[in-house]
Amino acid sequence: MATLSPPLHTQAAALWRPRRQWHGSLERTSCQLKHAGRLQARYRGLEPLYDDGYQTVKNLDYYYESLGELVEHDSGPPRWFCPVDAGSPIEDAPLMLYLPGVDGMGMGLFMHHKALGRIFELRCMHVPLHDRTPFDDLVTMVEDVVRKEHATSPNKPIYLLGNSFGGCLALAVASRNPHIDLILVLVNPATSYEKSGIQQLLSFFSLFSDQACMAITALLNYSIDNEVHMAVSSMINGKHPLAALNRLTNNMSSFLKHSNILDKIPEDTLKWKMKLIKRAASYANYRLQSVQAEVLLLVSCGDKLLPSKVEADRLQKFLPKCKVYFFDKHGHSLLLEYGVHVASIIKCTDLYRHSRRYHRVFDYIPPSVTELNEVDKATRDLRFRTCPAMYSTLEDGTVVRGLAGVPQDGPVLLVGNHMLLGIELISLAAEFLRLKGIVVRGIAHTLLFPNKKRAWSEGHDFFDFLNLWGGVPMMYKYIYELLGAGEFVLLYPGGHREALHCKGEEHRLFWPSQAEFVRLAAQFNATIVPFGVVGEDDLLQLLCTFEDIRSAPFGKEMMQAYSNHLKLREDVDHEVFFPGLYLKMPGRFYYQFGKPIPTKGRQDVLTDKQAANDLYMHVKSEVERIISYLLEKRTEDKYRSLIPRMLYQAARGPTCEVPAFDP
Repeated sequence: MATLSPPLHTQAAALWRPRRQWHGSLERTSCQLKHAGRLQARYRGLEPLYDDGYQTVKNLDYYYESLGELVEHDSGPPRWFCPVDAGSPIEDAPLMLYLPGVDGMGMGLFMHHKALGRIFELRCMHVPLHDRTPFDDLVTMVEDVVRKEHATSPNKPIYLLGNSFGGCLALAVASRNPHIDLILVLVNPATSYEKSGIQQLLSFFSLFSDQACMAITALLNYSIDNEVHMAVSSMINGKHPLAALNRLTNNMSSFLKHSNILDKIPEDTLKWKMKLIKRAASYANYRLQSVQAEVLLLVSCGDKLLPSKVEADRLQKFLPKCKVYFFDKHGHSLLLEYGVHVASIIKCTDLYRHSRRYHRVFDYIPPSVTELNEVDKATRDLRFRTCPAMYSTLEDGTVVRGLAGVPQDGPVLLVGNHMLLGIELISLAAEFLRLKGIVVRGIAHTLLFPNKKRAWSEGHDFFDFLNLWGGVPMMYKYIYELLGAGEFVLLYPGGHREALHCKGEEHRLFWPSQAEFVRLAAQFNATIVPFGVVGEDDLLQLLCTFEDIRSAPFGKEMMQAYSNHLKLREDVDHEVFFPGLYLKMPGRFYYQFGKPIPTKGRQDVLTDKQAANDLYMHVKSEVERIISYLLEKRTEDKYRSLIPRMLYQAARGPTCEVPAFDP
């Protein structure tokens, strides 16, 4: 029987915390959804750009020191612990159970304690090295917790994060409980154990001691490729070369410095662990077809212990709700390597939820500091080329640099124009986060929300960006819910017609005739802020567009067949087609947010069609006026071109704000 008692040793006891007790029902009711209001805008108490701990994560010395204390002083049966450094989770956080690798210590998640502990009630399984509990009993131990939590909160999901051997454990529990809402996050699951070369390797070294065999296995866990890659990346991102080299050598030597841990391990440990993992792999593989849970596979392509990449292909065929995330330059111990952000991946894959169905509005978690930095790295070249200049308008009509004229409190509806390919979106959202600490929830074409079954870890792509920044598909129910929750909503009435415009249509509006968004704003007393953005003509040059292809022989028929299913607006004879283009010598992006337009007290907009249309045309004319203003004023900016900006930053530092025109 598993217990919740901490280890006896006082230093190791600092790693443990008693389980938190939740009082009252945490289930979301239909009444709560209807009256969520501004409460939901606080994201259950989590502020945008919260600290997820990845910026200050401890090195591997901490891991091996903690492991050494547990190996020497730990005893007793398997049990659960809550990491002290995980902190307190947000309101109504779902439960996550960490199921460790075959070592059983439960410390393999230490780099992710704070990040996961903010959005989950995190508990880690601990199996002392002296313990010899059979695999079936470990399954029962996890199953008891899962069933108890399900009985308490039947509408909340339960997350099982299984690492290697723990992946087999998670699959076993899921196969025995298909009626429970489980979400499995499996890191290099050991279901491929029989196909690996571990058994042959260890038999070859059978003449050596168990400690020597475990040392060899531990070294195979390590990925030198990833460490070198991360060190080079840190130098590119501005760190001193000596600092990057120091981290590289420290991490490489951590295991060697603490190799005396192996002397404290019981003699028969290796034999028992191999027997345990063999049973686990066999048990899980036999029951794969019974698994109904959602599954996220985190797979290391450089795994030298298990054929994890090939195994991912096999598992995805058997598991109907499986997504795979590949890590190109990482080894078997993925959770102990830098550059792996499990919490962000869960959010990007739409797997973070509080009830049986994922809801893009009410299950949203704002970006952390790490996620903003990741997006900055991915878009550094775009920011360097475009150097966005932001302006806003105060209530008295004064135009100022920055976003001081934009209201601080929602609900706010930002309404403006798209540039080609929506290239202005990332800079706009990032500046609102930096300057105002506000998440802008964008309304986007459904094409931009694909159900990706496979992804790679080479930075966030545009689809990940939309998920991290809280984008939602273009449906009126989402706008309704976002405004009702007091959010900042970003709306482009021109939609894909503006984002995929033809030659000579730069900075033109293609808005529909319906005035629905002003009625929605008035219904929630939202403030409408019109805005305009210019600069695509200084960055991109169109080669071929929708019109060019359609005018070619059979072009119209081919495009119709290609994009009929992608069409969003019936009032526009324009298919979704991605144009050919090339980059020009970069200019600059200019944004201006106009004078806020309050709708509070405008009941006439809800009841009078003409009043609604008048407000709609006023917003549209404001956007057109702002575009014209920016096109005229940008000619006064002596830093509009790239070279003057480079010279300015070379003299004052790469992070300084480059001046623009005087409003």
